[in-house]
Amino acid sequence: MDINDAVKRSRDNEPFSKEQLTELLSLPPDSLDSYEIMAEARRISSELTGNKAEVHAQLALNLAPCPKNCKFCSFAEINNVFKESSKLSVEDAVHYARLLESEGTNCVYAMTTANYDFGEFLEVSGEIRKSLKPETVLIANVGDKTPKQSVQLKEAGFQGVYHALRLREGTDTSINPKKRLESIDNFREAGLSVGTCVEPVGPEHTNEEIAEMILLTSSFKPAYSGSGRRIRIPGTELEKYGMISELRMAQMVAITRLGVSRDVMGNCTHEPCTVGAMAGANLFWAEVGANPRDVKEKTEDGRGSTVDLCKKYYEETEWGILEGPSRYMM
Repeated sequence: MDINDAVKRSRDNEPFSKEQLTELLSLPPDSLDSYEIMAEARRISSELTGNKAEVHAQLALNLAPCPKNCKFCSFAEINNVFKESSKLSVEDAVHYARLLESEGTNCVYAMTTANYDFGEFLEVSGEIRKSLKPETVLIANVGDKTPKQSVQLKEAGFQGVYHALRLREGTDTSINPKKRLESIDNFREAGLSVGTCVEPVGPEHTNEEIAEMILLTSSFKPAYSGSGRRIRIPGTELEKYGMISELRMAQMVAITRLGVSRDVMGNCTHEPCTVGAMAGANLFWAEVGANPRDVKEKTEDGRGSTVDLCKKYYEETEWGILEGPSRYMM
């Protein structure tokens, strides 16, 4: 489609079809047309938030070989990256959560592998919740959950969850795609905000697949959507495909912003980078502990970004930074 028509459609707040998004995704990432789309996405993200970006922070409660065997994940049993299991004590979990809160994150996320005991998760999370300020937003990043378990998350003090139907779910993972979507419905019915993303994108994913996923994320009115690239894990089956560039990721972040309805304020990308912020990403993550994109046991010694580094990326691209609780996950 003509780039001027695309920008006009965006400014008139008209929805994009799968075919139109596919056309935009087919543009060379370094083309003038792509840069114009990125500029439009930045304008939208800035307008929706008063030019105030958010930095969320995640702590991992455990590290363990996971039987769900997502081929893109360093935790997967089949990838044989981590052979031993470990988990944080309640005291350490509380320490990390309070540390992230003190650094000025807008949300604290608690993440586990899919085989972490749910009762223990509720117990540890309850202690984290009690240790944080009442206004601090607590988010869960966990596996699929039933309606009852979703209510229990809400009762434990969580205000939302991160949950995504990943690209090629059921093919590159052993998880039934319907289960992921059912869980999203369960979370929403329980009164939890749901953040999501078009991820993890690799060079082998088609523009049609990505466009379809953009529209899917928009369909359930998430707290935020966005796009994130797959990180190469050495020695795994997917390593042969390599990685997309940060510029290509930024292009997808921008097109996701155009393709998702305007009542969705948040537009995320991972991992944090200045070009993503320039293309309309208004949500980055800092991370401590285990990380499914890292081969280090503590991602703060590897790929993980700090709250301060995320803020620096935003400052370098002339974003303001929200102080206080997240506006996306409310």
